[in-house]
Amino acid sequence: MRVTILGAGTLLPDDDHRSAGHLVEGEGFSLLLDCGSGVVHGFSRWGLDWSALTHVTISHYHTDHFGDLPALLWALRHGIQGGRKSPLTLLGPRGLGRRLEGLVGAFGEYILDPGFPLVVKELPERGRWEDPGRRFSLRSHPTPHTDESLAYRIETESGSLGYTGDTGPAPELGTFMAGVDLLVAECAFPSQDFPGMHLDPSAVSEIACAADPAVLVLTHLYPQVDRAGLPELVRSLGFPGKTLVARDGLRLEWASGGTPNSPEGSTLPALLTYELPSSRE
Repeated sequence: MRVTILGAGTLLPDDDHRSAGHLVEGEGFSLLLDCGSGVVHGFSRWGLDWSALTHVTISHYHTDHFGDLPALLWALRHGIQGGRKSPLTLLGPRGLGRRLEGLVGAFGEYILDPGFPLVVKELPERGRWEDPGRRFSLRSHPTPHTDESLAYRIETESGSLGYTGDTGPAPELGTFMAGVDLLVAECAFPSQDFPGMHLDPSAVSEIACAADPAVLVLTHLYPQVDRAGLPELVRSLGFPGKTLVARDGLRLEWASGGTPNSPEGSTLPALLTYELPSSRE
């Protein structure tokens, strides 16, 4: 199982940290978690195969999580020699169909008729979606950010991943994410500048302490956050585990029951690749 951060930032202009996008690759699938502004060009920047995408999962409909979906669908329609034949599954909270219909009015019929099979599935607030090919399962949990925003938990035979999406303080996410190998959590602000809308280091630490992930990755940081000092701050607030601060291009890889290895032939600089520990001490 491999995760590559395509967008670790916000909508604010920042060439090192684009809007939210996280590529999850496992046996037989390639799933994009969120597709915010700037994410599509990140595939080329980090040597990733955008044409191999099998699933796109959206956490909520703010532009920094949803804005590049039209560009992605256009690329899949026009950018593959001979045309794409394999289906693409779009997953998201309630209202996904209505948003896609709105995009048709803005961009054209290719949104819902991209020239290949398109499967659209709206997910419940609390539920479990099983990939028909049994490649992974996806669990959802509501978050206090928008009326429909969801956090996700992906489980495969090779490992598990938790993704908070955007959320205000939500201690119950610690239980939802319990035991995941990798927890990708937002940490937008150094304090509760926007109460109820985003996490700060204290709220992240509370969730991580309950979830006890092998590795915590902090993403969606605004400029006010001290990136260099953030891991030590989270530790001082109670979470003793490995904490990384995301940046575009960060790649993490691991396998069930084995020693994680960096991808062979990776085009990423070595300093951006981190191997998840094979066991917890």
